[in-house]
Amino acid sequence: MLELIQDYWLYFLVGQYPNGPLGGLCLTVLLAALGLLLSLPLGLLLGLARVSPWRALRWPVTALVYVVRGTPLLMVVFWAYFFLPGVTGHKTDQFTTMLIALVVFDGAYLAEIVRAGIHGLAKGQFEAARSLGLGYGATMRLIVLPQALRAMLPSLVNQFVSSIKETSLGYIIGLTDVSFIASQINVQVMTKSPQVYLLLGLTYFILCFGLSRLAYWIERRQAAPTTPTTASAR
Repeated sequence: MLELIQDYWLYFLVGQYPNGPLGGLCLTVLLAALGLLLSLPLGLLLGLARVSPWRALRWPVTALVYVVRGTPLLMVVFWAYFFLPGVTGHKTDQFTTMLIALVVFDGAYLAEIVRAGIHGLAKGQFEAARSLGLGYGATMRLIVLPQALRAMLPSLVNQFVSSIKETSLGYIIGLTDVSFIASQINVQVMTKSPQVYLLLGLTYFILCFGLSRLAYWIERRQAAPTTPTTASAR
């Protein structure tokens, strides 16, 4: 395996870049990060709609979230790959197609994370804000969301882990992510298939396990009791 790494580490890391499009592990991480970043505003809006007091807004959004969450990501990728060009008249490249699929798919999951973060707050937060004369919008913007977003940090990191693994489905449409590059290396060294895919598995494991530990550390840090301030001298 060491010989394999020495010969193909750069190709595994960035693909054909700079002599071609960016690929490999860098493309995987970039795509997952962009997918999470762009899906966060969508998930925030859908999550707020999920807890909205207005049924005309809450029910359609709830149905949309359930439909997307109940659909395999592979189907969302196919819809983006075949449906969007028919509607827009322009064929999108593999990166853009996969990014759109990730934003839609992760947005639905982030909506549930936002909803759970808001519902996890004590009801006294809402009552105190209303007693101060704040409306629903001001209560959400100034009181509820800052606390909910802080509580959501571990879940956001875990969603990033899921996004990294989800990018491997881009292989189906020819996206040159790390899984696609591994398959190309396997074609070149046909006698070392176990080593190639063992390296791929270890790469995913190290990356995802490290992020999972980060999420666990954030969760522990948030759960740790704050140190009481020293009482002032009388």
